[in-house]
Amino acid sequence: MPYTAAKPSIAPTSEELRARIPGWGADLDPKDRPAVPKERFDPNLSGAHWDFPERQPEKWPRERSVEHAFLTPVFGTACPPTGISGAIRRYAYTYSEGRAAHWLLLLLGDRVDAVENHLRSFLTLHPDNPITETGVLSEFTHHGLASRRGTKRADRVHQPLDPIVVAGPWVLAGGAAYLVGRAIVRSVRR
Repeated sequence: MPYTAAKPSIAPTSEELRARIPGWGADLDPKDRPAVPKERFDPNLSGAHWDFPERQPEKWPRERSVEHAFLTPVFGTACPPTGISGAIRRYAYTYSEGRAAHWLLLLLGDRVDAVENHLRSFLTLHPDNPITETGVLSEFTHHGLASRRGTKRADRVHQPLDPIVVAGPWVLAGGAAYLVGRAIVRSVRR
């Protein structure tokens, strides 16, 4: 009995439990256990012809966490880190993965990469078009407002903020471009 001075009873033996509970201890003998062959370690069962897989060659210095001694044998090469965002991402890997700074720097690198790509698109013949790429026009042509009324959508709370989040950076960039242009025009006139 817990919390009393009386000594607790001794746990029943396996034989007593087997006699009292039907089927108790059926898997005590390893010969009766269905998973026993799987539990035996046999290095020849895997079918692998190597102890450590052949390493993928590095075409540029890859980011590597400080927790790991070396890169994994195979890693992604689709998006090499470039520009300011690449420098931020490389710097993030000087911190441990257990620190918030590591992950916050990676998030910052992603945001800087998005800005870099927006700016890079202005140098091409097909710059980003926020009106068509964000789906704003479908709000007017595909019953956008009607789909938001009278329903229990989870995203209703942040719907008033969506135009600010989507259009805000473009409005700020346009305002900054206007101010820079106005300053240039004024300096030329003087």
